[in-house]
Parts: sequence; C-alpha cells; structure tokens
Amino acid sequence: MSNNNVIEQKKNTHLFFQIGENKYAINSDNILEIMKLPALDYPQKLPNNIVGLLKYNNFVINVVDIRFYLNINVPPYSTHNELLIVKTDEIIFGIITDKVIGILPFDTALMDAIPFVDNKMVIDSLYKYNQETIFIINIYAIENLLKQHDNPWAEVDILSLFPQDEESKSIMNKRTLAIADKSSLKLASGELHVKNKYISFNLNNDSYCIALDFVKEVLKDTSITNVPGTPDFIEGIMNLRGDYITVLNLKKFLGLEAGKAPDKKPVVIIKCNELKLALLIDKINELFEFQENDFFEQGEGYFSNEFIFNGTLYTKLNVDKISSDKRIIITDM
Repeated sequence: MSNNNVIEQKKNTHLFFQIGENKYAINSDNILEIMKLPALDYPQKLPNNIVGLLKYNNFVINVVDIRFYLNINVPPYSTHNELLIVKTDEIIFGIITDKVIGILPFDTALMDAIPFVDNKMVIDSLYKYNQETIFIINIYAIENLLKQHDNPWAEVDILSLFPQDEESKSIMNKRTLAIADKSSLKLASGELHVKNKYISFNLNNDSYCIALDFVKEVLKDTSITNVPGTPDFIEGIMNLRGDYITVLNLKKFLGLEAGKAPDKKPVVIIKCNELKLALLIDKINELFEFQENDFFEQGEGYFSNEFIFNGTLYTKLNVDKISSDKRIIITDM
C-alpha cells in the first residue's frame, strides 16, 4: 500500500454510533474521548439545542443532542447513554448517543455527498455499509449552530429527559466527579494526530491498549467460526465483508487466565506488516488521547510499556511483536 493510500485510509477512519433507529459517524480525528453519560449542569436558561454543560479538561463545554437539529423526538436518557467528546478547530463539545458501535475505515467510493448541504446542515453525506445507510455528521455545522443567537427549536423540558431516580443520579454524579479529577489529558494543538490515540479494553480485570494507527475496526460483537486442528489460542476465523480473518484469543496467546468466553465476542481488528488479525478481548472501553514522552522504555516482548492515565494503569501491547509471532497460523481461505 502506498503512503498516499495509508494517509487517505487514516483520514477516512470514522467512529460510528447509533441514535434512535439510525446510525451516524464522525471522523475519528475529531474524537477526543468516549464516556458513559455523566451528570450535566443546567444552571440557567439555555438554547434548546444544548442539553447541558460539562466541565472537561478545564473547559466548560456544551453538550448537544443532534435529534434536536434533525427534528427527531428525544426520548428520556439513561445511564446507558454514551457521550462523545469532539473537537473542531475552534471548540470542544459533547454529543449524546445511544450506543457506540465501532470504528471503520470508510471507502470514499461508497460515500455520497448530499448536493444541497449548507453550513447549518448537520448531515452532509451518506455511507453505505452492509446494506445500511450511515449518516456522516458535519461537526463544523454543529459548531456554527452553537454560535448562532436565535433559538428556532421547539420548547422542551430538558431536565425531564435525565433520570430522576436516586441510583441513576448517583452513578452519573460519580462519573462527573471522575471527569473533574482528570489531570493528564493534553490536547494537541491544531489537528489531533492518530499516533497519540489509543483504544483501551479489558482482559480479565486489567486494562490494556493499542495504538490507534494499528487499529482498522472495533466491533462489539462478531460471529466466529471454529477451525479444527488449530492451536488453542486461535479462536477461529471471522468473515468480514468477504475477507476471512484469523481471530486470536488474546488471553490464551499471552498466557493469561482464560476463564469462560464472554457471551458477546468483541474484537479489535489490527493490521501490521500487511497482516490483519482480529484480537478477541473481554470488553471494549474507550478511545483516548495520551501523549507519550520520549523517556518511556519500550519493551521487546508482547508488552511495550505501562503508563497511568486518569488513575488507571494501562499496559500497551506491542503489535509488531504479536503480529510477527511464528506461532500464529494464518490460512488463506
């Protein structure tokens, strides 16, 4: 693959998610963080397109729900809603979603621009994926809408959308306090660089991460076909849009306690040295940015190094070492 193709692929990597019955996507370069919905401040009368305020990395940011812009009914929120923290060239804000689905490299040939789009249209193009339509969000249009002073949206009791039971409020308040305690997130000036971003996940009760530049897709559940006669750490193969990919049971491969396989089968699909692998994990956590310094000692084994981010100890995997291991059996189907 040429350098231009690699750059173009990274440029078109999108995080896609669900809101209501529809699926939407945002370029991953604009994503700072994914988190469960915290408690938001609603100190005074705000425009109806703003559902609350959140203190994030020493900024007070607006949180929006794009359903207001699309004239779609907004159902009550719960502790299961997820919040995307996104960044344009000028501002940071949050977008409430129902569920984050994964990360995909978008093929530009399958993207259709909407011909009548203007700078206030939240949807500017469409993407065809597995016979579904994913609506690509123009976050710069949201930026423009946040700056305007008129308030064309219908009156809604925003506070009534949030959970009122004590258990839910306690959970969301704890999330807000955890965000306030953050001190190590450093935002890059200008456009974010993919080399500073990581996908984090769990193996047993420990936290691991992989640099995003190795990650091709993240899927929360997938169908895996067992292949007889393969090593124990080969979980099987998966069919990804006609491409058969070897699924590596990461816990067994690394010699960790395997335990019972999860009901859902989340995988992180990586590509290194032209080899594509699906890593079976326990739970996908979040996408985050962390600026490594030059003093980190890089390990030569499967584990590159360890670092603490937001109070959690992460072990960074050495993707080069894993993908070049001769024990991995790859069968061309």
